[in-house]
Amino acid sequence: MKEQRRSTLKKLFASAAGLVGLGIASAKADATPEKEVFNVVKDDQDVPLFSGSTKFNNLVFIAGKGAHFEGDITAHTKHVLDELEKELIAAGSSMKKVLKCSVFLHDLNDYKAMNEAYKGRFGDKPPVRTTVAVYGGVPGDSLVEIDCIAYI
Repeated sequence: MKEQRRSTLKKLFASAAGLVGLGIASAKADATPEKEVFNVVKDDQDVPLFSGSTKFNNLVFIAGKGAHFEGDITAHTKHVLDELEKELIAAGSSMKKVLKCSVFLHDLNDYKAMNEAYKGRFGDKPPVRTTVAVYGGVPGDSLVEIDCIAYI
């Protein structure tokens, strides 16, 4: 009898909570959107390693882009920014919607020249940025690698 009364009270509370909107939180938790991944890079055993970009809600995350050809820091920076822009446009965003960039330099002495090539590429409201020199160099012999987070 006591168990039956508890069960009835639980059901009553659950329906009352649903009426006042407490059930909305659990319904939203069940409806969490899935992330979308694009340009998945796989290893030599065809196992997914990382994605070129990922979209989640109204955000897009672009993986680091490098320049894998002979050239100076100016040519590499311009190429990397062009590649980022292509990815952003494909994802439905743009350079003006970038919120955060991370810049990885092979050599900190390239900072000034990289900065000159970087200037103005994100409009008049540039994103926040972190710039570091990478011990051992940027993978793939690029002089610079840049990744970013933007909104759509």
